[in-house]
Amino acid sequence: MDNAEVRFMGSGDAFCTAGRNQAAYLVQTGETSFLLDCGATTLASLKHQGIDSATIDTVFLSHLHGDHFAGLPFLFLEYLFETPRHRPLKICGPPGTQDRVSQLFATMYRDLAAKPLPFRLEYTELLPKKTEEVGSLRVEPFRVPHQEFEISLGLGMRFDRHSMLYSGDTGWTDDLIAHSEGTDLFICECCYFETRLPIHLDYPRIWENHQRFGTSRLILTHLGREVLARSSQIELELATDHMIIQL
Repeated sequence: MDNAEVRFMGSGDAFCTAGRNQAAYLVQTGETSFLLDCGATTLASLKHQGIDSATIDTVFLSHLHGDHFAGLPFLFLEYLFETPRHRPLKICGPPGTQDRVSQLFATMYRDLAAKPLPFRLEYTELLPKKTEEVGSLRVEPFRVPHQEFEISLGLGMRFDRHSMLYSGDTGWTDDLIAHSEGTDLFICECCYFETRLPIHLDYPRIWENHQRFGTSRLILTHLGREVLARSSQIELELATDHMIIQL
């Protein structure tokens, strides 16, 4: 299979502005199916699109904020009762991912978390500037400015002769330019318009730099109320929930 398909399961911010789902992007290639982030609304979004959650091989987490990883316990619940799973699920994220996911599951479903799951969770710690091979995927993580103490990651992905970049949540960094070079797709957060913060991107900053990105297609996501209120003024492509693109 030469083509890969990317589904925007959630294009909204933590507040689900305008009823949008939280961050999650499903990538289906000829060899694997994986999620980039898994916000709390992910399972509902999968079911809305009629996608069998059992087909997901790997979940990549850019960072450990709830709107990016709080959907995992609901996936576990689905795999326990609705769509029984027996094959391993890979979870790859920044340092601390295994502990945080375990703690979250135990907080939400203490009785279930106290028992062994019928499927294995295989954790891989992603470190900035350390390339990882995860099955047929080549993953190139790099640190982005979003959290003061914990690590937030941008994720470069290479597979099936395709490449893409996912910014995760980030303030401005020239690393976005370096890592977008030669990619087929750059999924870039755009939380604000008027507001400018060092931990998130705003549309004017992206517009100032968009010609420097070496990507074939730039799509803005993680859209907040300022961006959506000014959508008529925005010249770059905005994501919508459930949009599907081909690489």
